[in-house]
Amino acid sequence: MTAITSSIQLRKLWWAGPLTVLTAVVGVLIVRSIAMTILTPPYGPGLEMIIISIVLTVILCTAAVLVFALVARFTKNPVRIYLMISSVFLVISFLPDIATASAPFPGAGWPYAISLMIMHVVAGLITVYMLIKLTVNENP
Repeated sequence: MTAITSSIQLRKLWWAGPLTVLTAVVGVLIVRSIAMTILTPPYGPGLEMIIISIVLTVILCTAAVLVFALVARFTKNPVRIYLMISSVFLVISFLPDIATASAPFPGAGWPYAISLMIMHVVAGLITVYMLIKLTVNENP
């Protein structure tokens, strides 16, 4: 099966989109809990305040669902294009995390930055995998 022979069933996004966002939030919260167990206090704001993790994950994963819908609607090879777009945005999402490695606030540093990066990878992998797996109609 190649990506060329697959098509996206956009109507499935009405349930797959919210399920994907919810699953990504759960994944991020699991990573957050593990990071808070491993790292010593004080924690950076992204770990300390749970609402930051939840709100940012909901907003950014919802945006990813909308981008997926647009790519599915307007491109001939939506899975491949979406994988490229999501990969670029994952790398871009690391930039603020790298900046926090030397930020002047309690809890900042590489362990904190790496924990944020892991959250981004988990949310990204969940989002990309679920959107593709739940909406792609593979033609024989």
